[in-house]
Amino acid sequence: MNILLIGGGGREHALAWKLAQSPLLGTLFAAPGNPGIAAHATLVPLDAMDHAAIVAFCAEKTIGLVVIGPEAPLVDGLADSLRTAGVPVFGPSKAAAQLEGSKGFTKDLCARAGIPTAGYLRVTDRDTAVRALNGTFGLPVVIKADGLAAGKGVTVAMTRDEAMAAIDDLFATPGAEAVIEEFLSGEEASLFVLTDGTHLMPFGSAQDHKRVGEGDTGPNTGGMGAYSPARVLTPALEQQAIDTIVRPTVETMAAEGTPFVGVLYAGLMLTAQGPKLIEYNARFGDPETQVLMLRFEGDLAALMLATAQGRLDEAPAPVFAADPTLTVVVAARGYPGTPAAGGAIAGIDAAEATGATVFQAGTRLSGDTLVASGGRVLAVTARGASVAAAQAAAYRAAALLDFPDGFCRRDIGWREVARERGE
Repeated sequence: MNILLIGGGGREHALAWKLAQSPLLGTLFAAPGNPGIAAHATLVPLDAMDHAAIVAFCAEKTIGLVVIGPEAPLVDGLADSLRTAGVPVFGPSKAAAQLEGSKGFTKDLCARAGIPTAGYLRVTDRDTAVRALNGTFGLPVVIKADGLAAGKGVTVAMTRDEAMAAIDDLFATPGAEAVIEEFLSGEEASLFVLTDGTHLMPFGSAQDHKRVGEGDTGPNTGGMGAYSPARVLTPALEQQAIDTIVRPTVETMAAEGTPFVGVLYAGLMLTAQGPKLIEYNARFGDPETQVLMLRFEGDLAALMLATAQGRLDEAPAPVFAADPTLTVVVAARGYPGTPAAGGAIAGIDAAEATGATVFQAGTRLSGDTLVASGGRVLAVTARGASVAAAQAAAYRAAALLDFPDGFCRRDIGWREVARERGE
């Protein structure tokens, strides 16, 4: 079976790495891919927003499955165009992708379905946002851009000045919309569930590190590292989240004529009252995919095809290695602001010689030299008998990279490492 993978980031490198191991695979194509993905796939210069070109390519190359990695093509309706052409696709329709494309849509669905989440108010202008800040919500308060924001459109405002700055920044853009939410206390965890629109299959957990600085300080990013599994999401809490959050979402989407097909990534807050939904992503997370794929021991292509064809109930339950995995994102200087571009990268072979796997995200070739082309550049990923051991292995490998423009957090996995030590 020939497979087309859409995307070119670290998530897609991890997916390509795993898809390439499938006995079902004929040729793996990736559009546009990156230099790391090129080790596993044939790169093709297709624009993810050019639906006609992608459909034509699928016909020409007899593509049996399309895997859409990033959120933007999903929200743009690429999956609909492919399904109309009869191509199996792993990823939700445009209507279902609103779960990520519009935070307001998701909050309203939660209200209709009785799904536990933070109290909220949708606002479409600055004055309404300020009134909500004055009369509805205390501090801290969470302010979110309604649309896609690459993981960076969220402000957790601890002071009124921070809240006002976030509101002013959001509504400086004409037509902007926002969601203002109550602040939830607890620890965050990410839960992944595959669904073919009817059936559910839990697909692992992870804990991401969104803030740019050590100790979870500084502005939000797309993710500076992650580890899996998130043991704080116990089996009992995971089942509670599935029963009270994920399953009602899938059932509501199906009942309203917009069944969700693909992977639901539920960002959860583990509060004193139980798991509550922070937000959904309509695709695998980045860098969570890197740690999940390193632990997953099954046939990813077969599982994705079963999801795309509505046969998820026939597929075997996924098997994950018991050993935890941890990934450290190496970002370009200046991220999450304006990252330094063009910096040379070397030492990946040396890093991987330690047993780690280095997934490429924001990279390109300049002649024969690998250089940075994005904010998050590499994800150094390793396994270990404990989270502390996986952490040590990942940082040992990262130290062998030669990327003067790069930086990373030094404390990925710190909460679980502290728990392992009994702290």
